[in-house]
Amino acid sequence: MSDLDRQIEQLKKCEPLKESEVKALCLKAMEILVEESNVQRVDAPVTICGDIHGQFYDMKELFKVGGDCPKTNYLFLGDFVDRGFYSVETFLLLLALKVRYPDRITLIRGNHESRQITQVYGFYDECLRKYGSVNVWRYCTDIFDYLSF
Repeated sequence: MSDLDRQIEQLKKCEPLKESEVKALCLKAMEILVEESNVQRVDAPVTICGDIHGQFYDMKELFKVGGDCPKTNYLFLGDFVDRGFYSVETFLLLLALKVRYPDRITLIRGNHESRQITQVYGFYDECLRKYGSVNVWRYCTDIFDYLSF
């Protein structure tokens, strides 16, 4: 099993990654996202989801009903973070799936994928609480800059 597959399994159990793993995952994701066009082609059939807002277990239910990636194409319409208790795990699982199956999952940036909004609505505080520093928040918000609107 690759490190990425192990991380996906860990994140599916809502278990946080180590900070060093988050950094490496974000760097891999950046390499993929920088090559993508601002206008994304999404093959049908596709399951469209939006406004998860850190509700990890709701997202798991979406996968349960819609089918696991890569069997199902997914388009996530942003607002992955803030408000819920598991924004870190939610966003990192989606990001890990994007790295693992880049042509089967599309992530679009919502208004909550911004530094300013995440400092008000909880993602910043969650990262600080779970990791003891703002580094994971920085890695994730850097990724937000690579997502299409």
